[in-house]
Amino acid sequence: MIPRYSRSVMSAIWESKNKYKIWMDIELHACDAQAKIGLIPKAAAKIIRKKAKFQVQRIDTIEKRVKHDVIAFLTNLAEQIGPQSRFLHQGMTSSDIIDTGFNFQLCQAADLLLRDMDSLLKVLKKRSIQHKKTICMGRSHGMHAEPTTFGFKLAQAYAEFKRNKSRLEYAKKGIQTCSISGAVGNFANIDPSIEKYVAKKMGLTIEPIASQIIPRDRHAFFFSTLATIASSVERLATEIRHLQRTELGEAEEYFSSGQKGSSAMPHKKNPILSENITGLARMIRSYALPAMENVNLWHERDISHSSVERVIAPDATIALDFILNRLTEIIGKLVVHPKAMLENLNKSLGLYNSQRILLALIQKGMSREKAYSIVQSVAMKSWKEKKLFSESLKKDNRITKFLSEKEIDTSFDSKYFLKNVEKIFKRIF
Repeated sequence: MIPRYSRSVMSAIWESKNKYKIWMDIELHACDAQAKIGLIPKAAAKIIRKKAKFQVQRIDTIEKRVKHDVIAFLTNLAEQIGPQSRFLHQGMTSSDIIDTGFNFQLCQAADLLLRDMDSLLKVLKKRSIQHKKTICMGRSHGMHAEPTTFGFKLAQAYAEFKRNKSRLEYAKKGIQTCSISGAVGNFANIDPSIEKYVAKKMGLTIEPIASQIIPRDRHAFFFSTLATIASSVERLATEIRHLQRTELGEAEEYFSSGQKGSSAMPHKKNPILSENITGLARMIRSYALPAMENVNLWHERDISHSSVERVIAPDATIALDFILNRLTEIIGKLVVHPKAMLENLNKSLGLYNSQRILLALIQKGMSREKAYSIVQSVAMKSWKEKKLFSESLKKDNRITKFLSEKEIDTSFDSKYFLKNVEKIFKRIF
């Protein structure tokens, strides 16, 4: 991922230095385990642990010659360790350290993403409670429907991200595995106890059965989960973009001092942060497909998945980390305009009370079909003539035959739509 959309704390997970440090830890733990069961001298294991170190630049140089990253890594370790290095990687295959290391990196990334989501949940809860009774128009198909509250919108997002957090926790467990099983995964040249030891030391669980690589259905689920989270991020960002439109003006991104919105039009304040989120969410979702295609490999292994993962793992996790933090900042600083919300609500001339009139007529004994037809015709006339819906109802004898003016007026209290907000918030929080 390019630096513009990267935070250093996540980028560091995918740097070569961290990868090789994880690989070295795996090799050292494996040596310790081999020494414990007498397969290599304990003195050799101690020397290996004491002298083991690597140089990223040197590994890169060796790889240019040998065309194999694991061999280049092991060669560099051997240069530092000396003769005892012959006990490194005993009975292991490249995938043992690559896949175990890769899963460890994904777990590191998942932990950071989970912290990101905690921060987002915290600010969503705060702002949703703050605007619990800030009434605004709810829209379906982009049209006025019935009133809701701005806090209710944010509470929905809170519930959605709580679900996403649970999904990511589950997905992390799925890739939190270790495989030290040797060529084709048959443990022919390495004892299963080595794998168990390394897994425990790395905070991983053993892979029940590996073909030589850790099965990629685990990773397909993980990246699909990242894609789902990105979609939720975009959903909220899109809502903000809509609410910031000039025609609505109900909420807007914080516009800092000295910030400029357009090179040509000085009056512009654009929802650029939310738009940025929308674009990056598309990228994150696009990585789910190649992750699924990686499930299908030839026989016990091939490396067609390797090049894919070198791209999608850093990019997807870095981009998601970036947009989660950006959304947290947006929500925390979001400028809300309750007055504009009320103005927009009133633009539909009270038509949003049509269901209440419909139900009132039904309660009075009118059939639903007839009541719907009458209320609809009055509503359409009210909108066409730009007259208050309540006044149009009072002038229609089909309505007044069943409902008094007082009963009609009673059906036009906007607070009615907020009567269960407290109950709903109790469910969520």
